[in-house]
Amino acid sequence: MEQFTKQDFGADFLWGVTISAFQNEGAFEHDGKGSSIWDVFTARKGKVKDGTHARVATDFYNRYYDDLLLTKQMGFKVFRFSIAWARILPKGTGEVNPAGIAFYHRVIDACLELGLQPYVTLYHWDLPHAIEIKGGWTHRGVIFAFEEYVRICMREYGQKVKHWIVMNEPFGFTSLGYMLGVHAPGKFGLSYFFPAVHHTLLAQASAAKVIRQEVEGAVIGTALSCSHIIPHTQSEGDIQAAKKADALFNRLFLEPVLGLGYPVADFPLLRKIERRYGLWRDWDQLAFDFDFIGVQNYFPLVMKSNYFMPVVGVSEVKARARKVPVTALGWEISGTGMYNILKQFAAYEGVKRLIVTENGAAFNDVLTDGRIHDTDRIKYFEEYLGAILKAKREGVKVDGFFAWTLTDNFEWAEGYRARFGLVHVDMETQQRTMKDSGLWFEKLLKE
Repeated sequence: MEQFTKQDFGADFLWGVTISAFQNEGAFEHDGKGSSIWDVFTARKGKVKDGTHARVATDFYNRYYDDLLLTKQMGFKVFRFSIAWARILPKGTGEVNPAGIAFYHRVIDACLELGLQPYVTLYHWDLPHAIEIKGGWTHRGVIFAFEEYVRICMREYGQKVKHWIVMNEPFGFTSLGYMLGVHAPGKFGLSYFFPAVHHTLLAQASAAKVIRQEVEGAVIGTALSCSHIIPHTQSEGDIQAAKKADALFNRLFLEPVLGLGYPVADFPLLRKIERRYGLWRDWDQLAFDFDFIGVQNYFPLVMKSNYFMPVVGVSEVKARARKVPVTALGWEISGTGMYNILKQFAAYEGVKRLIVTENGAAFNDVLTDGRIHDTDRIKYFEEYLGAILKAKREGVKVDGFFAWTLTDNFEWAEGYRARFGLVHVDMETQQRTMKDSGLWFEKLLKE
């Protein structure tokens, strides 16, 4: 494996680390915060695999300064975090919560004091429950509620924060939450998924326009989950299955942003969105000229034709069945997949530049004599960063890498059993312990 240094990526390359509000903050009903869909979902028995919740999580709400010091110690220059909509607007719209406003001012001010550039995500999956009661992302009213929330954030924080990410993995929260039902709010079926997709895209573009109006010099992006798609065999059926999966996983939330519309040629079922949920005036409102697209890639997907699979007619060939290297969650480890997806996204004329806004791995970390020797995670980062550097050297405009994640946290439906952090957290005591992977970044990023 090729060895590299920080300098190989260039002086302007952004090195960052990422967290999210619901997964880290805790303080779930403190200081006037309203309930989110994830607060409600995790309270339902059997929805989280280890039976846990995020009422305390990693207590970032109270320990944010210490966590920012850890970020600085490792040499990162960017701290990406999200704002909890329900902490700003407990009912989703209407009355603003001053304590919530003040909290994020404290976090932003601490970032700036420590020389960390804040990259702030406006929506990282934690929709206010009061909005969900009205239909959530399946109801057109969510677009206007999101606009209101974003405008408040811009007027509060826009003088301090110039780098904004509108959405985090819209395919993730619409498919897992509104089609498969395994994430909040737990809805199941295409009748939820299709309108959620359409309203999310409309809200994303609308919110980005609000940022452009309100914040002079704003740098605006959105963060998309993506996977390089590989046909299981070279049969016509598997090749078509891969094209259909690519349209769903990678193109569904990218191409409308670029003014290309929905990828209906390779996934004709998407025409139902246009026929049932779109209004004539919508088609010019899906696009926005983003300053960057965030790439969130963890694994490739191998797909095959499967006529027994309802609706889509395709299925994944699992990594463990193919006997390839995997993480603790069974996700294939493939720097080549990262390289290929960067090349694929960069090939679009409308994509100005890319930032890898999330990448990391869960392994079964063991705390031994006060240390975690997570050599597998270090090898993972070496492989993926090597792939990013290769793409960059070939002319791909990839300008940064944000590791997922700073500390072990609440990993959605997996609970606390999936540990992605560069820093280990004892969830009973909240004790932080730098893992060897964190020390590896400290060595890599030293001035």
